[in-house]
Amino acid sequence: MHFIGFYDYTTWLTYVSLASAIVGIIQATRGNLGAAVFCIMFSGFCDMFDGIVARTKKNRTQDQKNFGIQIDSLTDVIAFGVTPAVTFYFHGVRSTLGICILIAYVLCGLIRLAFFNVLETKRQANPEESACLKAFRGMPITFSAIITPIVCFIGWLLPYSVSFWLYHIAPAVMAFFFVFDIQIPKLDVGKLLFGNKK
Repeated sequence: MHFIGFYDYTTWLTYVSLASAIVGIIQATRGNLGAAVFCIMFSGFCDMFDGIVARTKKNRTQDQKNFGIQIDSLTDVIAFGVTPAVTFYFHGVRSTLGICILIAYVLCGLIRLAFFNVLETKRQANPEESACLKAFRGMPITFSAIITPIVCFIGWLLPYSVSFWLYHIAPAVMAFFFVFDIQIPKLDVGKLLFGNKK
């Protein structure tokens, strides 16, 4: 019996991130917004290390590398696009304007990820060029794993009349920066945690 796809340890954290995102959506629909926010944060934690884990396997084929790029981005659409949008919806972003903002948020995140995939495919073909890149173009959608919880925590402390607008403005601003061509320095988590060890 054979299944399409790749299921070795290099993809496990990505699959766990997806599972966390789905749980987060379910929790948001049940009104457990704190749990939903925690799931977004946990997905962010998984995303922070999935690339580091994948690179520990030195004999990955090009198909495995390309699959990793695609599955990571598809998971990011759900974990940092759909799950935060659903969470903001259940925080009260339900007006016509609010729905338009949430659509724009997910769409801009999707565009950002598709653009990243195009660039990353080129970089895979030229590793030396990839090593020289020190900045992201546009804000990575994964930043939502930090921004969304901060916005929600602040909102919980504020009167609803204030937090209501905060929950509308935050995804609108994030959507803008997903596609705005700004240079954002990269943080090498692996080097930060493990030094120069490979």
